[in-house]
Amino acid sequence: MADAALQADDAKLVDELGDLLYQTFFLALLLEERSAGDLETVARAAHDKLVRRHPHVFAGAGTPDTAGAVKERWEDLKAKEDGRAGAFHDLPESLPALLYARKTLRRAAAARFEYPDALGPLGHLEDELVELRTEIERRGTPPPETEPEPALVDELGDVLFTAVAVAAKLNVDPELALRRTSQKFVERVERAMSLASKRGEAWAALDLDGQMRYYDEAKEMLR
Repeated sequence: MADAALQADDAKLVDELGDLLYQTFFLALLLEERSAGDLETVARAAHDKLVRRHPHVFAGAGTPDTAGAVKERWEDLKAKEDGRAGAFHDLPESLPALLYARKTLRRAAAARFEYPDALGPLGHLEDELVELRTEIERRGTPPPETEPEPALVDELGDVLFTAVAVAAKLNVDPELALRRTSQKFVERVERAMSLASKRGEAWAALDLDGQMRYYDEAKEMLR
């Protein structure tokens, strides 16, 4: 469904929403069979949660000055409702890694542990990159399809996590940003391969420098 929304494919989005609606009805029927609720119960719970977590709208509690203040109040109310035993209580382990990191940082921010601006985590990212480079120079690049050194895993993990922290301060969804860059990479490589073929050169036979020349040309063409 996310792909359909991002690509503005309305027909696909209608189809995906239909699947989602079907699952919602199906699971609501299971609740009803167990006398544990029904679709109205689900809708009412969603409505009540929305009202509880937006007291500035529904309870006349005063309007926060910024969207950030609204979000902060939401997190405070959510933490109290969930009865969290600590900032990271019930953090879903099944989330994809980027989303898990983003949610972890949000929980830390709700506990007032965060950088004040994007330059903080960006400086930290630069430090982490230096540490990763140092570890690579010490251990070398592992051969393909071999187990990486634990130290390399740790250093790369630090880089990725800190990059997510930079994204958080820039209001960028790292999942969407990475997906967008991956799609641009695919488009550029395909264009580079096509350029090489039109000029009578086999892409796989080119050395990396030759491939990069075509890649840079494709990049300029697709700007």
